[in-house]
Amino acid sequence: MSNLNATVLLTRLLSLRGNSSFHLILDSLTQSSFHLIQEYAHHLSNNHKIIYISFETVNQPQYATDFFDCTNENIDQAISFIKSHTKNGSPAPKSVVMIDSLNYIPNESLTHFIANIVGPNVVIVATYHTNCVEPFTRHVNYPSSLSLLMYIASTILEVEPLLNQSIDNENLQQSVSRLNFTINAQLNSDAFKLILTNRRKSGRSLIYKFSIHSKSHTYEVFNEASSAEVAEEEEEVEEMLRNLTTFNLTTSSKQKLAREQVELPFMQAQETLGSSGGAIVYEFEKDDDYDEEDPYEDPF
Repeated sequence: MSNLNATVLLTRLLSLRGNSSFHLILDSLTQSSFHLIQEYAHHLSNNHKIIYISFETVNQPQYATDFFDCTNENIDQAISFIKSHTKNGSPAPKSVVMIDSLNYIPNESLTHFIANIVGPNVVIVATYHTNCVEPFTRHVNYPSSLSLLMYIASTILEVEPLLNQSIDNENLQQSVSRLNFTINAQLNSDAFKLILTNRRKSGRSLIYKFSIHSKSHTYEVFNEASSAEVAEEEEEVEEMLRNLTTFNLTTSSKQKLAREQVELPFMQAQETLGSSGGAIVYEFEKDDDYDEEDPYEDPF
């Protein structure tokens, strides 16, 4: 998929125009999900009803049409509130259930909670804090909450800070784990990195990386390595292969150019694929015996 199509896919997911019913946002201490949630609110129209389920948020957000405080309520009461404010009939527009933190839901009740909310016209957009320590579960060998959520989610959005090349991500994570934020890095910024995993009904997963600028609402496909870095890496590989054997394992620039100009046999069929479906391209050779009057000899 091209960069344009990847950006269109992200915009469709943020506008809830796809078939994804459970959007799982994974954030951390280095990058909060706040700015990504604002992108959802920016793309959602007035026809969408937003039900905000709060475990950490004190005040009702402006974009939320309904607000439920779970600090003094149990899970069943939250489910009853959501069902009373949503309609699963086909003419009804999609309702959005935003959950500010799934970390407060017990591990053994997590799948029950999500299964009772999601529906044909109900989409869940929920955040899970990856830096929080998960409480001890009484079930031996039972999957963790993060494993369960990543298994059942149809769309996973991982937010990370946009780091400079001088900052090592591994050192940053070690410092943050010790609650040391002295490293010169722009954390929890309105410009951040997004790793999108979208799962199709066929089971295929599409993974893309974006750089998000929430102030201007612009999205660009994230390129981790520049062309100069790729060329440098190729030169290092060729240098390693140069003296390994008496055979020539490297390719010269002339050989690379000749390889790029070779026309693959299936490219001609792909040119007419959109107009006539799958096509068989056959080129006659001088020894082929073809009778124009016999229709059964037609290779097309």
